[in-house]
Amino acid sequence: MKLSQFNFDLPSELLAEYPSEHRDEARLMVLNRKEQTIEHKLFKDLINYFDEGDVMMLNNTKVFPARMFGNKEKTGARIEVFLLRELNAEHRLWDVLVDPARKIRIGNKLFFGDDESLVAEVIDNTTSRGRTLRFLFDGSYDEFRRKLIELGQTPLPKYIKRDVEPEDEERYQTIFAKHEGAVAAPTAGLHFSKHLMKRLEIKGVDFAEMTLHVGLGTFNPVEVEDLSKHKMDSEKIIIPQEACDVVNNAIEKKRRVCAVGTTVMRTVESSVSASQRLNAYEGWTNKFIFPPYDFSIANCMVTNFHTPKSTLLMMISAFAGHDFVMEAYQEAIKEKYKFYSYGDAMLII
Repeated sequence: MKLSQFNFDLPSELLAEYPSEHRDEARLMVLNRKEQTIEHKLFKDLINYFDEGDVMMLNNTKVFPARMFGNKEKTGARIEVFLLRELNAEHRLWDVLVDPARKIRIGNKLFFGDDESLVAEVIDNTTSRGRTLRFLFDGSYDEFRRKLIELGQTPLPKYIKRDVEPEDEERYQTIFAKHEGAVAAPTAGLHFSKHLMKRLEIKGVDFAEMTLHVGLGTFNPVEVEDLSKHKMDSEKIIIPQEACDVVNNAIEKKRRVCAVGTTVMRTVESSVSASQRLNAYEGWTNKFIFPPYDFSIANCMVTNFHTPKSTLLMMISAFAGHDFVMEAYQEAIKEKYKFYSYGDAMLII
């Protein structure tokens, strides 16, 4: 398939700047692949599509406050620094993005905090906006990490034009977030409330937790018409044996196995055995799923409404069928569903 087949016009007023007041009361569009039907529900109605012994696979990554603002030495220019990944804990080396990038060259120093208690030196260029920073900080590693958290902001997506609010620290985090390392939330999981999780548990639905530390590569625009030539950035994944046992048992019993989010779908499709079972794994994945594609593990999924021409939309199209998904998106626009991180949700069964 071609890139242009995943384009659509999205009215700007449908971009969600805020989440639903209650997590599980976002709207839910239900796509039935077999019947080719579309239903309109609330997210808390999700429970009606699952029974005892079904499994929900969750991404338990935790977003860290990755957006910082520093001042360039001498000029005092305000520079946004977006922490991407730690390269070396001992030497405090980080991969970052800087904005405006044209002002930042190798050898420049940046000062953070009103008291300039944290300093970073630019030691390498990685991409047009990418730099490698060495942080200079007098203190232990734990103190350094605490300083990053103190100075950092919740990394809301760029399309959200408002300022970060204190509430975003909690609302841009899933309730099952455990392992810090993501620079963006696995947004399908944002719709789950503690109350809904408890109701699912009482109904006998099992949960299988795994980790994919979401990087900005997930959201990199596709710039080639031939999708086979697009390269995904690598992201760290961890699939524990315990999760494999829960998932594989459900597959054996022909239960519903639901991937909560595109990050979970990429994770499980990155470690599949020859017998179509989930394998434990810790490492990296740059899996790119686009039509046509045969899925091995999940037979249903929860997802948000995604950007035109995005790798996320391509994965959904591979799972539910391109024409059906594009029809559903037109319906979502007509019915004024909210799109992107804080937006509404879709269940594909």
